[in-house]
Amino acid sequence: MPETAANFNHNQPIYTVTEVSSSIKRTVEDRFGTIRIRGEISGWKQATSGHVYFRLKDDNAVIDAICWRGTAGKLSFKPEDGLEVVASGKITTYPGKSSYQIVIDSMEPAGVGALMALLEKRRKMLEEEGLFDPKRKKPLPFLPRVVGVITSPTGAVIRDILHRIEDRFPVHVIVWPVMVQGEGAAEQIAAAVAGFNGLKADSKIPKPDVLIVARGGGSIEDLWAFNEEIVLRAAAASLIPLISAVGHETDTTLIDYVSDMRAPTPTAAAEMAVPVRQELWLTCKQLDTRLHAAMMRLLTQRQDMLEGLVRGLPKPVQLLQVAAQRLDDWSERLQSSLPAMISRKEQELLLLTARLRPQSLILEMQNLNHKLDDLQQRLRSGFERYLALRDERLKALASMLESVNYQRVLERGFALVKDGAGKLVTSVEQAKQAQDLTLTFKDGVLGVKR
Repeated sequence: MPETAANFNHNQPIYTVTEVSSSIKRTVEDRFGTIRIRGEISGWKQATSGHVYFRLKDDNAVIDAICWRGTAGKLSFKPEDGLEVVASGKITTYPGKSSYQIVIDSMEPAGVGALMALLEKRRKMLEEEGLFDPKRKKPLPFLPRVVGVITSPTGAVIRDILHRIEDRFPVHVIVWPVMVQGEGAAEQIAAAVAGFNGLKADSKIPKPDVLIVARGGGSIEDLWAFNEEIVLRAAAASLIPLISAVGHETDTTLIDYVSDMRAPTPTAAAEMAVPVRQELWLTCKQLDTRLHAAMMRLLTQRQDMLEGLVRGLPKPVQLLQVAAQRLDDWSERLQSSLPAMISRKEQELLLLTARLRPQSLILEMQNLNHKLDDLQQRLRSGFERYLALRDERLKALASMLESVNYQRVLERGFALVKDGAGKLVTSVEQAKQAQDLTLTFKDGVLGVKR
């Protein structure tokens, strides 16, 4: 029996490993053809060639998957681990590992629920990092000189933004054209945000004071580029205040949480970026009117205060008369005292002369004469300096009194108003109550009867 079995086995055909692998490959491909398979992405890895390798799994099984470079570049979203997808492709084998796999022709998220789950996961991660913290948000400039817009160069969005800025307050607008959906959109948007921030002060392109990242409405798949981590981190790192205006008012993307200000629509973003020129003009006009009124009130108050101080001062003529009289008195006394003193000194000299010998007397007389001359000269010089100082002080007092003289105020076009009793009239109410008014101008007095 063993011999028969041995003879039977030797009669079977012998296959090479390649022949067996190729046969299995044909069998699998003929059996399944193109299929759609649902599973969760695991081990996502992109090779340097651009081809992508990963696995699709469910609760009980795993299948290898491959997505060639051309197909991977056409995906409408960026796959990552944990995302549930529906993939279309062909089941085949890889003889080099004796394994089977699916070669994917197209792939899409397994419904909105899968994207929402991924969105929530990413939101929590970034929130824990502090990217949504209100304390890190920057205020928008009140009146930017340059506005940078990151959006598609075609479509209604850019036209709406430009028209709205033109209507409100025309400023310099720089548009950085990008794709707003599809493969590569997230990278372009992130590069545009970083590019605007990288502009230098001396660059030919002026650096914007505020940025607007905008696109129109769409499905969650259409807006997915604004949920990509690369875009969110670029927005968070922006030193220029950033306004997000993605989708319609009911659409929400993660860039709305990271940006410094979220606008419900692109048009609203333009309204947030610049004020209304007409409103600013009216505000400036109102402030100018208030400033003028306040200045007039201040001048009136200072004028009333000055007039009150002037009334409390004596008349300049009286001050000058008293000072002039005192000066005359001192001058007269000084002139009379100088000869008297000289006479006393002469008498003393005569007495001393009588006691001295002739030669000594002559010398003493000469010395005394020199001393007297010197003393007289010093007295005269001191008296002249004293008179000069007194004259300068009187002139200064006269100048000060002249500066507060109400006549100078009248020369500037003002008038002094008094009632019939000669009392000052300082208000409209007093003027209405008075029967007769007297207006004093710089060149005379005018009576007014009511």
